Amino acid sequence: MTDDIHDIISDPEALLALEPEELAGVVLEFLNTVEVSRSNLLNSHNFSLSDTVRSYPREKRKAILEALMEAWIWLEREGLIAPKPGSFNEGWIFITRRGRKIADRAGLKNYQHSNLLPKYLLHPIIAQKVWSAFIRQEYDTAVFQAFKEVEVAVREKGNFLPIDIGEKLMRKAFDVNTGPLTDLNLPEAERAALQHLFAGAIGSYKNPQSHRNVSITDPTEAVEMIIIASHLLRIVDSRGSHNPP
Repeated sequence: MTDDIHDIISDPEALLALEPEELAGVVLEFLNTVEVSRSNLLNSHNFSLSDTVRSYPREKRKAILEALMEAWIWLEREGLIAPKPGSFNEGWIFITRRGRKIADRAGLKNYQHSNLLPKYLLHPIIAQKVWSAFIRQEYDTAVFQAFKEVEVAVREKGNFLPIDIGEKLMRKAFDVNTGPLTDLNLPEAERAALQHLFAGAIGSYKNPQSHRNVSITDPTEAVEMIIIASHLLRIVDSRGSHNPP
């Protein structure tokens, strides 16, 4: 059992340096360890009392309590805690099903990472094949898989052979005059631009990872790449099937 927040993060300066969405993981971890005998802490008023931070230096307690309540409000906004039915105006809360699943700081970090990638905006295939790797913070794997799906879709939609791969495949598929996936109703300059877009994306985001270890550590950068792959896959879906030239 965790007696108070101090058992989770003992350094007051480290606690106060955390943003509300970061400190929320500490609060959630604490609330998930509260036993039935101490369930009075599942109340916004009781939680905000000095007893919650009794192990910290007295001069830091007010600032710490304010920071903890900021985190509490963030948890409410995200639906990780909610007003207890029947006591809406009394401050009592319960930890929601999502909050129980997340449970602690590590779980909250994964949850926050998942929010970076707007799953509802992704092509269904990208969402299915990439989501798990992204949540595990395997960003290079997620990006590679996303553009691999683009390559597979282009090959299948254009009826190309398994040996047709990479940038050469993209240039054949979107050849401005003979490409099975090019749209001859578009101006030639736009057809050429789309050919360059597909070839450049595969060359930049997939091919390097096919031949060497490429480390992607920034989740935001990975999200941007995955969204590009999703957009390209939707373009492929919009094109009719043809025989290869």
